[in-house]
Amino acid sequence: MTKKGDLLYAWTTDAGIREKAELGGAVTALWKYALASKTVDAVLAVTKGVDLYDAKPVIITDPDDLAKTAGSLHCGTLLLPKLIKKYLGGSKHTRIGVTVKGCDAMAFYELAKRRQLDLDRIIMIGVNCGGSVNPVTARTMIAEKYGIDPNTVYREEIDKGQFIIGYTGGHKGISVDELEEAGFGRRPNCRRCTMKIPRQADLACGNWGVIGSRAGKATFVEVCSEKGAALLDGAVKTGILATEAPDPKGIGIRAKIEDAMLRLGQMWRRRDFEGLGEGRDRLQVIMKETSRCIKCYQCISQCPICYCVDCSTKNPVYVPPGELPVSFMFHLIRFAHIADSCVNCGQCEDVCPMEIPNSLFMHAQHVELEKMFGYVPGVDRELPPHAFVEERAERARLANTGSDMIYENVFNPLPR
Repeated sequence: MTKKGDLLYAWTTDAGIREKAELGGAVTALWKYALASKTVDAVLAVTKGVDLYDAKPVIITDPDDLAKTAGSLHCGTLLLPKLIKKYLGGSKHTRIGVTVKGCDAMAFYELAKRRQLDLDRIIMIGVNCGGSVNPVTARTMIAEKYGIDPNTVYREEIDKGQFIIGYTGGHKGISVDELEEAGFGRRPNCRRCTMKIPRQADLACGNWGVIGSRAGKATFVEVCSEKGAALLDGAVKTGILATEAPDPKGIGIRAKIEDAMLRLGQMWRRRDFEGLGEGRDRLQVIMKETSRCIKCYQCISQCPICYCVDCSTKNPVYVPPGELPVSFMFHLIRFAHIADSCVNCGQCEDVCPMEIPNSLFMHAQHVELEKMFGYVPGVDRELPPHAFVEERAERARLANTGSDMIYENVFNPLPR
């Protein structure tokens, strides 16, 4: 019997999964067992859409459909928690399995703290993540840096510090460092990320540390909860999954890779944040960049932390409607509401039609708040500094005072 804290190598015994999977197919096999055993009602997974630059979320209830989700899509930049909140009732009536990156896991925790979803009804399998690549950037990068038609690429991976593509006629890898120095490579938020192994999940899986005869044929699994241990034991008992103790050298290699990735993330943080300047200089940069905002609300729509019933940015007292450029109060409201719990997922930046580096601004503000309050979002169940009230109850309380416009008199002073 496995228990929380155990480390092991795992691989599937299912020939159909093994044929399509990467790294032994352990994750797909675990989900197949979870569905077949009714441990979960559905699995929220990501599969290839039109091409490998198009990540598509799918709900799977038939275990036989899982094989099509095997493998990874580094050019898919979806964030899954808000999909469960928005379309699956916050998992409050459905038991859901989901494969998560670090930012997914962090967002799940932050939404759970706000009672927007029920983590007790969710099983998370975390995957090690060195970062993802914006699909538009990926196409341009492959054409310009690799000299390859991006439409001929059928496979990609990030391994040993390289972004490697398989295309009609061969394969080619280029150092991620070289690509990023040229302005390509991973998304900016991924470069700054320091959540590489999502141990908030029930199981943390990846290829880091798999060496010897199992290299490329097995998954390194860290058991992070009793719920994860039960899932693993059940899959082994039914015979769909096999395991063995990891090579001790592999454990050390995994730790070194994680440490190197963390140091790289800190380096990018210093570079990005120092480039913003400090104090008034930083404010001027943010005001200038956000001045081209068209208030399309995509940043709010995609943010996993935005959950308000009535969005304050739509209140005409704060943000006058129908005006361009948009009042800077629009962005100040977002900073005030989100910055304490920003998980650096990059969604607000990915979807911005005006290419405003929203994620950089929000993440920079969060890090300053982290220094002040010591709060790191998404790593445990501790409440964030600014989330000690439930919105509906608080609005009702304010309404009982005569108005919920708590700053109304600041903008429209009462006559004396």
